Amino acid sequence: MKLEGNFSNQAIDAFIKIAAIAVLVFWCFSILRPFILLVVWGGIIATALYPVVSWAHVKFKIGKGKISGILAFIGVLLLLIPLIAISTGLYTSGSELLAGYQDGSIAIPKPDISMKDWPVIGERAYAFVSHASSNIESVVLKYGDELKIVASNIASFVGSLGGGFIQFIISTIIAGAFMANADKCERAFVLVARRLTGEQGESLTTLSKNTVRSVVQGVIGVAVIQSIMAGVGMFFADIPAIGLWMLLVMLVAIIQLPPILALLPLIIYVFSVDTTTTAVLFLIWCILVSGSDAILKPILLSRGTNIPMLVILLGALGGMAMSGIVGLFVGAVVLSVTYQLFVAWLDSEAKEEG
Repeated sequence: MKLEGNFSNQAIDAFIKIAAIAVLVFWCFSILRPFILLVVWGGIIATALYPVVSWAHVKFKIGKGKISGILAFIGVLLLLIPLIAISTGLYTSGSELLAGYQDGSIAIPKPDISMKDWPVIGERAYAFVSHASSNIESVVLKYGDELKIVASNIASFVGSLGGGFIQFIISTIIAGAFMANADKCERAFVLVARRLTGEQGESLTTLSKNTVRSVVQGVIGVAVIQSIMAGVGMFFADIPAIGLWMLLVMLVAIIQLPPILALLPLIIYVFSVDTTTTAVLFLIWCILVSGSDAILKPILLSRGTNIPMLVILLGALGGMAMSGIVGLFVGAVVLSVTYQLFVAWLDSEAKEEG
């Protein structure tokens, strides 16, 4: 009876301790939940950029903390520039559009007859633009509900885009703090990994670090390069809203689809409004941009571990569905790291059985 009583007391004590820990963990998670995605993305940025910090530290004999702060400051500036440009451009364009509509000075140019040759939508697009160019007020009255829906969707997208830039800025600042304390952060991760997996903790931490850098360089890095290349072509083709099209190209490239899908509407647009020579050159450039990943990915992705493209695709799409634009980047990296750790665990089990 005494043994049963001791067992009951120990079981109750264990239950109370586990329940108390669970409550604390849940409480802490609820408090930190709004910041988890930003902290994870900041850690990913820090992991990818830390080799730059180490190189600059050795090359210029500057403290790692100062280099980390400089990189974070540069990153924030690079993110603030497009955010301010988009905000200013939307405000200016919206004000001019509203003023032009109120005073009757706004006018839509008549479409080129070649618009009729567009596949599937050519005839309807030409008729709609022709009607709008001759009597814009009737178009607004006739399609008022549809225009409200389109405007609402555009406003929602722009708001999400602006929120994404702000999240990127916060994550960049967090990344600077992580890079300044990289040694302590890595030691903490190794200790946690050892606590969870035993002697394999350090090797799994190294594997995770290499996987993060591989995905950032080979997937996100390639997407950024393709976006910049596409932007150069858009600039010479005099295409409006270059920044938004570059963002679309980058997003399509990250989810492992050919960037030519995002560039196809622009190719049709250039063939409709510009000379044949310009349009053909732009088409060739877009094909080169879309095919450049065949050269860039082996160079950048081979520096880390090999990851199936399906894993990156699912991670990017799932992350975007869950957390928007930032989730697109974080999802691809997190699922890739999880996949690599799972494969390493399977390999270790197979070695133990062998």
